[in-house]
Amino acid sequence: MCEEEPDATGALTPTAVIFLTNRECPFHCVMCDLWKNTLDEPIAVSAIPHQIREALRTLPPSQWVKLYNAGSFFDPQAIPPADDDEIALAVQTFERVIVESHPAFLSGAHAERCLRLRDRLAGRLEVAIGLETANEQVLERLNKRMTLESFRRAAEFLHKHDIDLRVFILLSPPFMRPEEDVEWACRSIDEAIACGASVCSIIPTRGGNGAMEALGDAYRAPSLSALEDVVEYGLSTSARVFADFWDIERFFTCECSRRRVERLRTMNREQRVPEPVTCSLRCSVRL
Repeated sequence: MCEEEPDATGALTPTAVIFLTNRECPFHCVMCDLWKNTLDEPIAVSAIPHQIREALRTLPPSQWVKLYNAGSFFDPQAIPPADDDEIALAVQTFERVIVESHPAFLSGAHAERCLRLRDRLAGRLEVAIGLETANEQVLERLNKRMTLESFRRAAEFLHKHDIDLRVFILLSPPFMRPEEDVEWACRSIDEAIACGASVCSIIPTRGGNGAMEALGDAYRAPSLSALEDVVEYGLSTSARVFADFWDIERFFTCECSRRRVERLRTMNREQRVPEPVTCSLRCSVRL
């Protein structure tokens, strides 16, 4: 797909987004549903560069490219290291290349691979990390096998080596008290910025993967008004903050839902807070 994302100056930047198919992520996080589009076995060498080239053939010219792979780009079982040179060649025309990684793949030998990719690219490397939440008790229960401290170390590594950081934050992750979801999402934005993030993406936590439904009352879907509250807070900080719209229709609960999403789209594109949506049904009242 192709999208436009404002850069640090506010200019809308055409961005190619490529969803790569590879082996399932080894971190089976409770809330994740991305395993539905992965493979059971390691992917063949050269298959990933082929996917990138084929995707780019269908997309209009862009300045940035996001290579998202339902896991960690630096996981050798997901993206073969032997493909790195060919990948760098496939994206050589882009000013910025954005990949995803778990903190575990930003240390040791995996960290060296990250640095080698940075050096191979013609453009600037940016790494997205799923912090999910700065609530350490909730983070531990997500089965992500990372801590706030490991996130901080990964962010420090990226900063030290002049690699930009983007952070994914969950709104209403499982095991969080519903009345605290907005507060903790905002606190997670603060944590991400303190660790050097220039971009935060707020993801309303989806159900539908089976594990979430088994949690019962431990998970409650967030409201669009809560998402608005968090993005509004984020826009008062130094970072660029975006609402994630993946499967956003599942959070539609009222006749005003589409207007709320359009308001969020305006916030994403313009990085400003527009006039609030009014609803005669008072659906935005948080109980």
